[in-house]
Amino acid sequence: MSEHWSQLDPDAQFAARIIADTLTTPVRDLSADVARKLLDTPPRYHSAFELTIPTRSGRRRARLYRPAESLNGVLMYLHGGGFVLGTLDGADAICRAIADRSGWAVLSLDYRLAPENPYPAALEDCFDAFDWLREEAPDRPIAVGGDSAGGNLATALCLKLRDFRLPQPVAQVLVYPAVDDTFSRPSWTEFADAPLLTSADARWFWEQYVSDKSVDHLAAPLRAETLRGLPPTLVITAAVDPLRDDAEAYADRLQSDGVDVTTTRYDGVFHGFFTEVGVFAKTDQAINQVAQFLRQVLTADNSSTITWSSDQVI
Repeated sequence: MSEHWSQLDPDAQFAARIIADTLTTPVRDLSADVARKLLDTPPRYHSAFELTIPTRSGRRRARLYRPAESLNGVLMYLHGGGFVLGTLDGADAICRAIADRSGWAVLSLDYRLAPENPYPAALEDCFDAFDWLREEAPDRPIAVGGDSAGGNLATALCLKLRDFRLPQPVAQVLVYPAVDDTFSRPSWTEFADAPLLTSADARWFWEQYVSDKSVDHLAAPLRAETLRGLPPTLVITAAVDPLRDDAEAYADRLQSDGVDVTTTRYDGVFHGFFTEVGVFAKTDQAINQVAQFLRQVLTADNSSTITWSSDQVI
């Protein structure tokens, strides 16, 4: 057992033991197809609106979760998985939980995955989907968010919109986002063999995403000369996570560049905890924080609650 396991709370220790017993071969030593079959999560719920969204790569699958009575806005959520793994089904529980607790609709996007589709394929899908969403819901506040690789794509989307001088989302939610390609901050060494995501596995995922392409700030957002002009941001990190220090450095950069940012480190948990609805007590707390953040964004934006029409999808 690694020394840092003592930093995990009882929920996280139990989950970490299950992962260690189940995932006996490192992810980096598996093929992408085998890793997907092993780690993809079956859906916990079956009721949601299935959509297809036009993009430059063809129509992409998406899933829309609507709150029960009223709509405060639409969150475009981008799942994690190191740019290689992840599905709509795997993000089902977290998307439903956010929709239920925030009063926001959640649109989950099935973007293209590496290594078959390396950078910038996933970002292009996100950009096109956001453009489609803005046209379909012109009067509704739209936020973007995601966990891990999805957090990278969410903030890269905001950077690309800013660079093209296009309207920004009203907010971004970044859960332990992958934002740097230097792998140099202390958490990369301190938690090199952390549960679920080791430093070596994280590097492998990154190599699948960027392939042999040159890296710019839309791939590694910490490379951006400035983060000015980005929307209000919530950054959530896990204490035992190789990506922790990069994500918190990004939050510091946002703040120093004049962006309204809230940062919370959840102690006692590791990378991946946010989407494990019903497994970690800290997951419940983090989802509540995201829901509260989204509600507060609307209050600050003076946006009013919108009532669903029975014939509306978005």
